[in-house]
Amino acid sequence: MPAQCSCGKASWEQTQHGPRCSVCKVFPTLGHEVVDWIEDNCVVPDGEHTGDPFLLTREQQLFLLWFYRLDPHTGRFIFDRGAQLVRPQKWGKGPLAAAIVCAEAAGPVLFAGWDANGQPVGREWPTPWIQCTAVSEGQTDNVWRVLLPMIELGSLKQAIWDTGQTRINLPGGGRIEPPTSSALSRLGQRVTFVAQDQAESWTARDGGHKLADTQRRNVAGMGGRWLETANAWDPRDNSVAQITSESGEPGVYFDDVDPGAGSVRNKADRRRMLKRVYGDAWWVDRDRIDTEIVALLARGESAQAERFFLNRKQAGDDAGFQPEVIDAGADPAHVPEPGSLIVVGVDGARFSDALAIVATEVETRYQWAAGIWQRPPDADDDYEHDTDEIDGVMLELHEQFDVWRTYVDPQYIDHLLEKWQGRWGNRKVLPWFTNRPTQIGWSVRSFTADVNTGAWSFDGSDLFAAHLKNARKKRLAVYDDEHRQLHSLSKDRHDSPRKIDAAMAAVLSWEARGDAVAAGATVRRGGVAGFA
Repeated sequence: MPAQCSCGKASWEQTQHGPRCSVCKVFPTLGHEVVDWIEDNCVVPDGEHTGDPFLLTREQQLFLLWFYRLDPHTGRFIFDRGAQLVRPQKWGKGPLAAAIVCAEAAGPVLFAGWDANGQPVGREWPTPWIQCTAVSEGQTDNVWRVLLPMIELGSLKQAIWDTGQTRINLPGGGRIEPPTSSALSRLGQRVTFVAQDQAESWTARDGGHKLADTQRRNVAGMGGRWLETANAWDPRDNSVAQITSESGEPGVYFDDVDPGAGSVRNKADRRRMLKRVYGDAWWVDRDRIDTEIVALLARGESAQAERFFLNRKQAGDDAGFQPEVIDAGADPAHVPEPGSLIVVGVDGARFSDALAIVATEVETRYQWAAGIWQRPPDADDDYEHDTDEIDGVMLELHEQFDVWRTYVDPQYIDHLLEKWQGRWGNRKVLPWFTNRPTQIGWSVRSFTADVNTGAWSFDGSDLFAAHLKNARKKRLAVYDDEHRQLHSLSKDRHDSPRKIDAAMAAVLSWEARGDAVAAGATVRRGGVAGFA
């Protein structure tokens, strides 16, 4: 172990991702050696630069520096399990993965000690066994079709001469192969590296979950690692890419890029977001990509455009509310006057999911989340939302404002409905079932229309906004007079961590406001609700 950084100025300091120099901030990595090896041995596999040296962009180099980062005390990889790389289409994930496969097959990817200058030295695997994997035969082409010419058209052909469409034999008895989920019976070998491509399409339905788990167990047994590459996923699919990203598992390097705020329908926003997500991928024609986005928008496929080209994890074109519309409704400066006439909506569950209380100021159409409670990910089996805290919020609303009516969906919180009816009466606190198709369909349509036309504002809180943006359309077997289908709101999938209870509570609160207006309700006079 080197006593200090090779700059000779300081010893190692501990950071979230392992030790680094306290002065120059450099961390030990085999990445520099791997970058040099790739650029010396791999070639561009196709296009007008076919056969030229495969020169990595700065963004790709940085990925390799992090992926091959070492602990200076042990020489072990900081990210000793693997990495996830998420980028939009045509960024170059396939060629980069193929270049890394080449390095894992014949390059200096294992720690072999420190040189006289304190720099790490790499060595080759003695018998590498590599799998380039996808859930269908066609998908393996993304890596495999560029891997073969990357080897065959350059100097690597001298060392790796036995290549073919179904396998590449390596010197010393190793191999590279492209198994799919249909070849699970062949798995279980002593695998040293796995490239898992298009993981956003690996689902339980097509065997992707089982395939990913099997391969990661196999590679762990050899002390090897895996690389998962993916486009942005549809949250409804519960794909391997989504599971990997949301797990936050230790020993995994996550490299994703957020396009930032902006509307896919605004050209200036699109250009800015495209620049951010494609980075220094100089080969990408952003004008051409923008044209493709416009075509998808014209077909009503905005979510597809955002997933493929803006790296946004969108669930189809069934968003309950457009994110930019929600953002436009934020008015954090507004503070409802004490004594204002308000209505309240409550939705959620007692033990799981979330529970939300949303209030609406009748006169101004302003909503705010009086309280949102979410079950912690590490909660015990006997977890329950704090009933006293929830009840305290309701008491505070009644102390500060004139609460005309409260609508509660009692399906999973009937204990709260009973408690509040006992305190304020069943004319002030009413059950409002969100699972009744006709009434929820019309209520969601009314609320959505007012949100979309700007006849609504809210407190701008991040959590409230997230619940609204998480909501997806749930088609109902209910139609209006013009035979247009109504919809309710739902999560992107049953077990999704993206909650929507505040969105449904907002609908209930908005419905109560409509009823208050229809009834001519005004602020209380002498303790009795007045009507116009």
